[in-house]
Amino acid sequence: MVSDCCFFPLGLSKALRAFCRFAALCLSLTLATLLVGCATQPVEPKVKPTVSDPQQALVFVQQGSLAYEQGDISGAIEAWQRAVELNHNDAATLNNLALLLKQKHRFKEAAELLETGIKHSPNVADLHYNLAVIAELYLLELDRALTHYKRYQALSANEDKKVTGWIADLERRLD
Repeated sequence: MVSDCCFFPLGLSKALRAFCRFAALCLSLTLATLLVGCATQPVEPKVKPTVSDPQQALVFVQQGSLAYEQGDISGAIEAWQRAVELNHNDAATLNNLALLLKQKHRFKEAAELLETGIKHSPNVADLHYNLAVIAELYLLELDRALTHYKRYQALSANEDKKVTGWIADLERRLD
């Protein structure tokens, strides 16, 4: 005789029912875990504090210079970024990195880097000059460009007639 709705022998039917109950319990636990997980706040990753290490930075500066000389622009960028992270006061490396970022059309990043350099080394004329050029030609931030061209002229030993012309042009355009 065949039992109601089941074509399995009686022993297999009990095992199947037990398996179904177990599967339902697992599904319930999984759903509960997902719901709790969605309701909790995500854990923010811990930000590693920047540690100043000028000696290690120098190693990365040299690696970046070698990469640049070999035509490996991406390698130079990577090495110089690590150097700048370890030593914010190295205006030359920071400036070189910004120029490579500009070459890769990463204008906003280059400008932000130059601003950081100016915070740490406000009297380095080249940082102001390069920020002014990027701000004027690539970001179209004429006020910012004018400010940094003027600062460049103030810091330079000799007046740059070309920059004087650019300043006059920007002042006319901004009026």
